[in-house]
Amino acid sequence: MNGTAVSGFHIGQLFGLIKLMRPKQWVKNGFVLAPLVFTGEFLEPGSVSDALLAMFLFCMAASATYIVNDLHDIEHDRKHPTKSRTRPLAAGTVPVPMALALLGMLYVVQIWAWFIMPKVVLVIAAYLALNIAYTFVLKHQPVVDIFTIAIGFVLRVYAGAMALAVPVSDWMFVTTLCLALYLAAVKRRQELSLSGKDSRKVLEKYSVSLVDRYAEMSATGALVFYSMFVMSAKPQLVITVPLVLFGLFRYWYVVEELDAGESPTDALLADWQLLLTVVLWVAVCGWALWPGRV
Repeated sequence: MNGTAVSGFHIGQLFGLIKLMRPKQWVKNGFVLAPLVFTGEFLEPGSVSDALLAMFLFCMAASATYIVNDLHDIEHDRKHPTKSRTRPLAAGTVPVPMALALLGMLYVVQIWAWFIMPKVVLVIAAYLALNIAYTFVLKHQPVVDIFTIAIGFVLRVYAGAMALAVPVSDWMFVTTLCLALYLAAVKRRQELSLSGKDSRKVLEKYSVSLVDRYAEMSATGALVFYSMFVMSAKPQLVITVPLVLFGLFRYWYVVEELDAGESPTDALLADWQLLLTVVLWVAVCGWALWPGRV
């Protein structure tokens, strides 16, 4: 009986540690692979392995930021009706010393990676520093909080470029920034709509109508800048513009009518049409940029 109980306890902690790392959120780190796709190097084994390693390192860094955030917010999360059950630290599934040990291991991974990909690790270090600042200060500053989240996505793209040692179009950076601002604004909108201003301190400074305007402006910017990027640098990708437009429309529908969007990852994985759009966009980009086609 005791052996079973102890075994079950450790299994529960193992699942808690995995949940603490939020692997479902690693989908966001797909942005690291954008330079691999747009440079047409996705058929080069060396480039693919370098890009995947950079993505793995970003996944570990992102998990580290989630742990730091959960450690900082543990008391607040314990009073939250949902987070008190779903967050391993707040729920008591994972003890704080164990979370700190995992956090240390994730940082050790970055130290190890320094000897392999120093330029990528420098970008990741900037990401980690930005997110520590976000956890302790910036997430309480209106507008700054949204831009901080968006810059994290831009750094993902930059890390992917550093992994391949290739330049990235300015259009790609500004398109990524606008798309990330759109997702961040929608996230704040849904937090306001579904949980109210008490769920996050910064929400007291926002209104639904204000973040709606932020989202509209960002979505328009993402579409315009992506179209300009395609027409100026990759004209063969013009066939992907309707997919991007449909994706923006569909995501807004999922947010408005299905009450998703508080977690962009959940919204993407829960809606088959949105997921299919992303898959089709990747497939069409791969086909259009296939070496030798143009």
